[in-house]
Amino acid sequence: MRGPGQLDSFGTILSGLAKRLGLQSHLFELHLQQQWRHMIGEPIASHTCPAQVRFKKLHLIVRNSVWLQQLVFLKPTLLAKLNERAGSEMLTDIAFRVGEIPDAAAVGPDSSTQPVEVSDAAMMEARAHAAAVQDPELRQRLASVMAEAFSRSILKDDRPWSA
Repeated sequence: MRGPGQLDSFGTILSGLAKRLGLQSHLFELHLQQQWRHMIGEPIASHTCPAQVRFKKLHLIVRNSVWLQQLVFLKPTLLAKLNERAGSEMLTDIAFRVGEIPDAAAVGPDSSTQPVEVSDAAMMEARAHAAAVQDPELRQRLASVMAEAFSRSILKDDRPWSA
């Protein structure tokens, strides 16, 4: 138990909140998509793209069957490297499929800074998740960030964000 007057860092508070709300997997998925080249290295990153993380399985798009075969042999190494970067066992498996890899410019850091229209439904869902936060300013900001993330996921893969 912490003593009186000690403060938790903002990162610690958000990490605990994400864990409590079950958002760790989604946050890790976003982190993978934004930092893929840095996390995995250029040779592999230029031929792959993380699609999604579901039930601790990373679904990875691979440029062609030659790269897919090579990555099958590297799967244990990739899993260990990604889990080490995550700081815990966020992934237990990787599923590969051949597909089209988006341009690096389209998935680079600038793509996440473009404004996104937030729907009323996304904002309502985000407010429901952030309701446990006591500070009103922090609660509103967290709801805004979550609603924007929900809206981005709708644009990204045309799936309902609440599924």
